[in-house]
Amino acid sequence: MNAVGIDVSKSKSVIAILRPYGEIVSPPFEIKHISGNIQSLIEQIKSIDGESRIVMEHTGRYYEPLAHELSQANLFVSDINPKLIKDFGDNSLRKVKSDKADAIKIARYALDSWTDLKQYGLMDKIRNQLKSMNRQFTFYTKHKTSMKNNLIGILDQTYTGANTYFDSIARNDGSQKWVDFAATYWHVDCVRKMSLNAFLDHYQKWCKRKKYNFSKAKAEKIYGTAKELIPVLPKNDLTKLLIKQAIEQLNIVSKTVEELRSLMNETASKLPEYPVVMAKKGVGKSLGPQLMAEIGDVTRFTHKGAITAFAGVDPGMNQSGTYDQKSIHASK
Repeated sequence: MNAVGIDVSKSKSVIAILRPYGEIVSPPFEIKHISGNIQSLIEQIKSIDGESRIVMEHTGRYYEPLAHELSQANLFVSDINPKLIKDFGDNSLRKVKSDKADAIKIARYALDSWTDLKQYGLMDKIRNQLKSMNRQFTFYTKHKTSMKNNLIGILDQTYTGANTYFDSIARNDGSQKWVDFAATYWHVDCVRKMSLNAFLDHYQKWCKRKKYNFSKAKAEKIYGTAKELIPVLPKNDLTKLLIKQAIEQLNIVSKTVEELRSLMNETASKLPEYPVVMAKKGVGKSLGPQLMAEIGDVTRFTHKGAITAFAGVDPGMNQSGTYDQKSIHASK
């Protein structure tokens, strides 16, 4: 049995190959993540007599290209949580931290846990794409929140509360009623400098042009509120430019978010577990694809406790001797 320990970093890896009782098949050596080097590693591992198992830490996305290529070559690959490696064999007072030492430690872990190692499963292209899209969706959603708060901060100085008039969700193109309203009525003087009838007529035409519902009572309330507001920034071209730029950036990000949301649902619908996930209570076309992206194939969980274990949540327990605490938080 040959244990191949791989310490993975962004563009290179350090490999150590051990056998039981501390026999060193190959001292630690370094390879770059390029096809030629990886192919040489595959040939070297296959040339060693006996069964070989490869273990590497599950570190971000760095390990995936190497794990993918090694698995494609029909080699046994196991990706391990770094916490397990860190806590393994920590019985020395010396704290040596280097890539070579880590590779040897990973190989030792592979020997010690030989029968418990789980083989790395190649995720199909659809799930890989879905997971990547979900990461981008999360990134742009956070960016959208930041851009929205930026716009509200400027509006608070020209038209306080304009963002609270409407609570309709974003359309498929990313547009929202309160943002479109702020683009037209960017300063409180845009409303209160008109007469009530003039504003009602202007607002009704705006709703028709933008395909929003018109409410006379809502329009009268907006006009009445505008009369009481005190703007900080003046109504001039510079202030208008600041708001228009903020709105433009928000609309771009919001459109990207909605496009990703739609694309994720379309991609997830091709997976066999899609009907199972979407049938769950509270799961919609936004949450469903996100669950499938991060959890993977939910049909592999045989009971509800399995998915809890997958999340790493353990029941709280604090017992020693005759003491047994009855209520304690779960740990992760």
